Amino acid sequence: MARAGNRPGPSPKEAENGPLNQQTRIDMFKKTARYATLALIGLLPMASAASAETLIIGNFGTPIPMMTKVNTEEYAKAMGYDVEWRKFASGTDVIAAMASGDVKLAALGSSPFAIAASQGVPIKLFMIGDVIGQAESLIAHDGSGISSLADLKGKRVAVPVGSTAHFSLTGALKHEGISESDLTILSMSPDQIAAAWEQNAIDAAWIWDPVQSQLLKSGTRIMGADETAKWGYPTFDGWVVNSQWAEEHPEAVAGFVKVTAAADAAYIDNKDAWTADSAEVKEIATNTGADAAQVPGILGGYTFLKPADQVGADWLGGAMAPAIKSTAEFLKEAGRIDSVADDYSQFITLKPLQDAMGE
Repeated sequence: MARAGNRPGPSPKEAENGPLNQQTRIDMFKKTARYATLALIGLLPMASAASAETLIIGNFGTPIPMMTKVNTEEYAKAMGYDVEWRKFASGTDVIAAMASGDVKLAALGSSPFAIAASQGVPIKLFMIGDVIGQAESLIAHDGSGISSLADLKGKRVAVPVGSTAHFSLTGALKHEGISESDLTILSMSPDQIAAAWEQNAIDAAWIWDPVQSQLLKSGTRIMGADETAKWGYPTFDGWVVNSQWAEEHPEAVAGFVKVTAAADAAYIDNKDAWTADSAEVKEIATNTGADAAQVPGILGGYTFLKPADQVGADWLGGAMAPAIKSTAEFLKEAGRIDSVADDYSQFITLKPLQDAMGE
């Protein structure tokens, strides 16, 4: 090593050809830089594609229009992420996943959302997936002796506890003046309900599709969520997002809205074309496990809303916050939560819908 202040001796190359002059060094530097730049230009697209992050989106595998898109690249392109769809059995499971930070965006029913917001889970409702009607219903097993709500006394009734179906069941019992202690309420996932039904281990269940359609093959619909809504217990499925993540990635959330809204609009604008033989219904059946012959009827059990309607005063832009508070108050009275927030509009954001409509 040369000491400070001393120049090293000539390199073998300099000894042979003489020292490289300054211009030669500059030319070599420019050439090297040019090659490096060309290499980077060619490699950047590959590096970008290889380093795309994966975003987990939670859902319930419900047969709804947006399920026509889950096996396409449309969500990935619109959001800028590789999308992994994760199916959950109930809203309780979704809340746990979002509270842990593992899931940033997911479907969540109105009553689980009221629970999560009341408990301080950092999420915001940004879109209504569907308004629930007969898509969630109380189905009685053939031979159970159940033909009305009053007949539930002494019976075994299964429901995913903490779900919108549970909220509807609880509301129906309250409306009829039936105590929950008058029957046996069993907390089961949809798959567990289907298995228990086949084994005659339950007498009735309040559940959604595609399991509801399975149960109807050997059961009778007693009532649906459309009726409990008239009694003051409305339910819907919404899309929620981690609050901080939404602020940091507004384009991704708006992209999700655009793809979902386009799927909903395709159905809303041409419902009659969505027959059992249509490509859309077949795709939904493939992606959810539902029977294609039953999908049109299942879709008819929901109401879907376009973005312009969702931001209006009847929904997210006004009436929704008081409705969520009423749900929370009911859940507190039922012992499901300890406290109710003063204002639930703080847990709702219109920005993704507005951004999607503005583009």
